[in-house]
Parts: sequence; C-alpha cells; structure tokens
Amino acid sequence: MRIATYQWNGQRHVGVVSEDGQSLTPVNLAPGQADTGALAVIALGDPKKLPLRSESVSLQDVKLEAPIPLPRRNIFCVGRNYHAHAKELSASVFKDNSANPASWPIVFTKVPECVVGPTDDVTLPTGISEEIDYESELAIVIGTGGRNISRAAAMQHVFGYTIINDVTARDVQMRHQQWDLGKSFDTFCPMGPWIVTADELDGSRTRVRGWVNGELRQDAQTTDLIFDIPALIETCSRGITLYPGDVIATGTAAGVGMGMKPPRYLKAGDVVRIEIDGIGAIENRFV
Repeated sequence: MRIATYQWNGQRHVGVVSEDGQSLTPVNLAPGQADTGALAVIALGDPKKLPLRSESVSLQDVKLEAPIPLPRRNIFCVGRNYHAHAKELSASVFKDNSANPASWPIVFTKVPECVVGPTDDVTLPTGISEEIDYESELAIVIGTGGRNISRAAAMQHVFGYTIINDVTARDVQMRHQQWDLGKSFDTFCPMGPWIVTADELDGSRTRVRGWVNGELRQDAQTTDLIFDIPALIETCSRGITLYPGDVIATGTAAGVGMGMKPPRYLKAGDVVRIEIDGIGAIENRFV
C-alpha cells in the first residue's frame, strides 16, 4: 500500500494510491487529523483496515506533499553506510571517525522544518555555503514505537519506507565537525513521493539511484548497507524511545558531488532525481 499526503482543493488530505498509480482514495479522517499527514494514518494502526472514502481523485489533480510534512522530531540520519561511499569520503568527511566503518553507525539528525515535498524547490543558502551536495537515501518510517528494540524484533516496528534527499552543505558540515547545521538548512530534506508499507517492499533488497540533470551519479543496492535496517533500529532505540512516525534515513551510496575529482557541487537550476525500486521517485530543482 502507498500512503500519500497531498493538497486538493486547498486542503491537506491523506490517501491510498491506486495500484495503477493514477488516482488516490482519501482516508476518512476527522477534521484536522490530516494536518499531520501520514502520521494520522500511522496512528490508526493496521494500514489494511483504513477507513476509506468511496470517491477517488486523479493523481494529476493534486499536489503531493512530503508524506510526513512536519515530523514530530528530528530525523535520524546515518552516515557512512555503504562501503564505496565510506571510501570516497575517507579523507574528508570521515577522516576523524573510526577507521573501521563497521565499528558503530554514525548517527546525526536533521531538523523537522527542513522537510519539503517530492517536487518542491530546494533553496540554495547563498552567502552561507557554496558546496551544496545531494545524497540519495532510503528512509525507514517507524510504525510501532519502543525502546531498546532488539535486532530480532526490529522489523515488527517498521510501518514502511520513503525516499529522502539528505541535502548537505559540505563546507558547513566540515567547519562545525558536528553535522547538524550543514544538514538542516530550510528545504534540505525533500521527501516522498509517499510511504510504501512494509508488507509491499523489502527495504533490505532494493535499488537506490540518483541523477543530476539527467546524469546517473549514484546507483546501489541496499544489500550493500554496512549496517542493515534491523541494526539501525536497534542502534537508534538504544536507551531512546522511538515513536510512531519517526524517520530513519539509512545513508547514501557512492557518487556524491564531494567525492568527485574535482568536486561537483550543485548550482542554481540543477535538478536532482532520486528513484528507489518499489517506491517511486522524487525530483527537485535547486534555486
């Protein structure tokens, strides 16, 4: 099942995407419930038992938003989670981290307010950074909360998956050593186009690709993750309660702009497209 948040007739709705991808059936929510987007649906529990309205609307007649337009708290993000990416930035971003990429996951956060929709513009922070980079990532959406979740039980806590672009100001990231500021500029987290529920997608076996202006830059399989999905959930819940709707971005593959020789950072007018098999695609222009 694909759960989308969208604007239609000036109002926010949450709906289920049809199998052919051509229409949406709204979830019957109480007034105001749709304000939180897919969070309202996650709170209802079993997505197979959603109260759906009888009418549907064409996908072409709506504007898709991020499935969770404003997460309730920071997004958990994982750095250095593909071996090739760990190697390409070993002399820069990861130079002060453990030389063994499999020791512990690197976890940082992005503020909720940086989330934008799957086709929204990303604003370049002119005068603050000139080294803006893209990161194509599979993101986990938590359905059932918990603390100290074991690896064996981790997948029971997954509601589904979505796509994010972990946009990064590399110079700011390097300057502050802690990464949050360089990751959290306004509009620096395009998300979408919807959430695919865990019963329809095996996040451990899918393909992540990213293009810049039509040029394929990133292409990886999630089977290549250094820390798999259960390991990430176990790590992020260690002494910390995860809540329904929490988002964990699983890391990016090799092929980022900073890793090229010379680096190739984004500029105004560039378009980044990210596609994950079994989910769909997001595409954002940088302005």
